[in-house]
Amino acid sequence: QVQLVESGGGLVQAGGSRRLSCAASGRTFSSYDMGWFRQAPGKEREFVAAISASGDSTYHADSVKGRFTISRDNAKNTVYLQMNSLKLEDTAVYYCAGGKDLFIRGSTLTQNYDYWGQGTQVTVSA
Repeated sequence: QVQLVESGGGLVQAGGSRRLSCAASGRTFSSYDMGWFRQAPGKEREFVAAISASGDSTYHADSVKGRFTISRDNAKNTVYLQMNSLKLEDTAVYYCAGGKDLFIRGSTLTQNYDYWGQGTQVTVSA
């Protein structure tokens, strides 16, 4: 069992930066691939980025490539999402999630993730 708790959300101006953290409980965190998703009001949850269990592989959605970076620290049981050059359209609730073999099964698909956090709101203002 893995429990995930996101933090770091808030209000940020367009062009600014924010770092989200996702703290995981349990000793098996380092065996899980991890991902970040987001959901804006009235829209479906969309994939943002994923990272392999070891941290060696990452994948970012085209919409955030070059602006967002996913990383993890297995010693701290934490995964991060560094968000730079934020845009108004990045406003959403951001969720972290964990699953197994995501880079084989498909890291962009919500149904492949076993554990989800409660989400943290990021609001980008003009």
